[in-house]
Amino acid sequence: MSYNFALIGAAGFVAPRHMKAIRDTGNVLKVALDPNDSVGIIDSYFSHSDFFVEFERFDRHVEKLRQKGENEKIHYVSICSPNYLHDSHIRFALRSGAHAICEKPVVLNPWNIDALMESEHQYGKKVNNILQLRLHPSIENFRNKVLASSEKKYEVELTYITSRGTWYHHSWKGNLEKSGGVATNIGVHFFDILTWIFGENIDSKIYLQDQSRSSGVFHFPRATVRWFLSIDERDLPESCKIKNKRTFRSLKCNEEEIEFSDGFEDLHSKSYQEILAGNGFSLKDASSSIKLAHAVRNATIQSKDGSVHPFLSLR
Repeated sequence: MSYNFALIGAAGFVAPRHMKAIRDTGNVLKVALDPNDSVGIIDSYFSHSDFFVEFERFDRHVEKLRQKGENEKIHYVSICSPNYLHDSHIRFALRSGAHAICEKPVVLNPWNIDALMESEHQYGKKVNNILQLRLHPSIENFRNKVLASSEKKYEVELTYITSRGTWYHHSWKGNLEKSGGVATNIGVHFFDILTWIFGENIDSKIYLQDQSRSSGVFHFPRATVRWFLSIDERDLPESCKIKNKRTFRSLKCNEEEIEFSDGFEDLHSKSYQEILAGNGFSLKDASSSIKLAHAVRNATIQSKDGSVHPFLSLR
């Protein structure tokens, strides 16, 4: 069966991955929305999709499609809008009789998850969160190894540096209230896999938090994780600068590198395949990482000590 999709946030950075996933799974993008009209990328996937820059007209169009019956109605709404709008756009999808597929973070605050669970029950539709790193083969293998191991405690180091220009700070992503800050906007996927692998966080300390960088230590039942996140290209190791690479990912466990630099290209399509098969990641699945990101965002900064990530010395 082919499903009809609507997409909110068509001009966003991640939107083309959703367009590709809709196409790769044999479905149709019927209509898209974005207040910005630089969305020519749609032509590469669904050139006949309707498009709106005003939510009110988009809302009316989706309702008209619903009234036309099963063949025309929207079955799924893909949400790629700014983080602070996710909650509202998910509610729109459910009210419209559609399931939601939402980019990370599904919401900014833990209590929003509880309210959305009630809405799922009210409307009989499901909210699916894109947690694509859970589908990365290297991450899956690492988790299986940890779960099968009798080792009681792991020492983990996580580093993620993804260079962003000055535009970032002038966009919604640079606004703490709209994006949740660096730790939430670029860290939530990594927080998700940490809780997925090691369980609920039991204690944390935050040593650095500003517009471009965040660093701290998490204590899980089976792991101590020292982590560093940055969007500042000056934090890149020299090896990346020599090769003109603008992204650096590193996950070490007991000094052993878990290689997951590649293999990201088709994870959204794989996510959609799982969602359409009824195996999507739920609000409950996302809740631990949302709680952790919220805790980091509202934490008191600790004084620097030896726990600060070694990459901080690069500055």
